[in-house]
Parts: sequence; C-alpha cells; structure tokens
Amino acid sequence: MVLRESYTSEIIPFDKPQALRYFGYGDEPSVLSEVMTVFDECVKEAVAVASYRVCFCEFPVKETGGALDLGFTVTNSKSLASNLCGCERVIAFAATVGLEIDRLINRYENIYPLKAYAFQAIGAERVESLCAFFSNKTAESQAAGGWYTRPRFSCGYGDFPLEKQRDFFAALDCGRKIGLTLNDGLIMSPSKSVTALIGLSRRPSNKEFSCGDCDRYDDCGFRR
Repeated sequence: MVLRESYTSEIIPFDKPQALRYFGYGDEPSVLSEVMTVFDECVKEAVAVASYRVCFCEFPVKETGGALDLGFTVTNSKSLASNLCGCERVIAFAATVGLEIDRLINRYENIYPLKAYAFQAIGAERVESLCAFFSNKTAESQAAGGWYTRPRFSCGYGDFPLEKQRDFFAALDCGRKIGLTLNDGLIMSPSKSVTALIGLSRRPSNKEFSCGDCDRYDDCGFRR
C-alpha cells in the first residue's frame, strides 16, 4: 500500500548554510549585503508558499540471477547493491515541495534573475531538508522494530539508471498521490522533487555511500 504524508514549514527546519551553498556561497559573510537582503526576502516568500508532500511504499529485496530485485524494479546497479548490502527491505519514496517555488522561479527568471537564482537554491534546500526529515523520521520509526536504515539513494547516483524513475512513478502512483509527474525526458514536475530508496537491514552498515562511489561529473555542485 502506498502511503502519503504532508508536513508544514514549521517542522521542516530551514538550513540556511546549505541554501547558501546551493546559491554559490560557502558562508554568509562572503555574500554582499545587498544580495543577502534579496536572498532573505526570497527565503521568506518561498517558505511561505512551499508545500511538503511525500508518498512511500515498502518492498522486499532479493537477488535474482545476479541482479537486484527491489519488488517494483530490477537493476544491475553495483553502486546500489553496495548501498543495500545486507538489506532485506527497501522503502521507495517520492517527495516534493510543490509547484509554487517553480512559479516563483519562472516569474523572475527574465525580470529579476538574481531572485530566480535564489529561488532555485532555496527550492533545492527545501526538498533536501524534506528528504532529510523523512529519512530521519523513517530511521527512528524503523529502529523501534530493530531495523537499521541505509543512506537514501536516488536514480542517477552511481550506475543506478535515471530511467528507473519510470518504475518509481508507476509503483508509487506519484501523480495521484502527491501531484508529481514525469515527462518523456525524465524531468519531474514540480522540479523541486526527489525520488529515492532507503534500505532496511537487521544490522548496521559499516560503509556509507559517498561522492567517491559516484561517477557523476556533469551537474553535481557537491562533487569534490
């Protein structure tokens, strides 16, 4: 059964340093005061209009002919297999902060590019913070039953194909559950949205997936 939850801004803390990092600044003192004033205005506006919705479902994990069977899709991804080593189940989820931030970006991209760029950064922080909140909440609830969670893992990480997004959308009924759609080019709408897996194991992991395990070099701002 696919479940759905909604949250309010009050319980999704705003991570300003992370938003500034997406904005292209490592810390606030390096930002010009005029730019910071605009950024802070955008934060207030974005946080006020964002909505926070997640749909999720649990699936069994097993190996089939050397491939990883996740219950709703099958993959040969080695990086995902490493992340899910020892896991018996996964929680597949989709999260979105809604269309309003996209509308703010579109409204300002031609008339005030700085604001549009700020809303891009804030939207990225908002969905990241939503995913972190959901992941932490999942870890706490699963711990009560003796389960350990793995770091969330999305399509496009390592060698886990982006095309697997289609299977997430089919399994989670994202359009009906949280108003999230996927076009033929694998672009999600609203754009500030994420799909991911959280592995569940009876034993803790001795390894976490990190940048060193990922082969993305194209558009990841956090690659070091």
